[in-house]
Amino acid sequence: MTWDDVLASGLTLPGMEASTSYGTPALKVRGRLVTRLRTEDDSLVLHGVPPDEREVLMAVDPRVFHVTPHYAGHPAVLARLAALEPERLWPFLVRRWREVAPRRAVAGFDAARVGE
Repeated sequence: MTWDDVLASGLTLPGMEASTSYGTPALKVRGRLVTRLRTEDDSLVLHGVPPDEREVLMAVDPRVFHVTPHYAGHPAVLARLAALEPERLWPFLVRRWREVAPRRAVAGFDAARVGE
């Protein structure tokens, strides 16, 4: 994947916007961070991932998922873009979007998906 692929996927969620965070490309909803690109290692910061889940992800697929000491104390995991598949990214984007998006947007999104 590339950052452009992340944008193409993320911007399909209601209210999602391209932005920046710490001087790097990011996706946000109403100013609240969903994910950002770590240019240091071309990884995405996937927020809202509890430590126990992060450990499982890293054990199952260490080529994609990792963590740096900075993120060890936070509910987040890093995902290497070059190894990340779009279908693996989508659930992380949706989960974090649900955490930060307005309730009305989430309800509308869920209602629209019922008919799919």
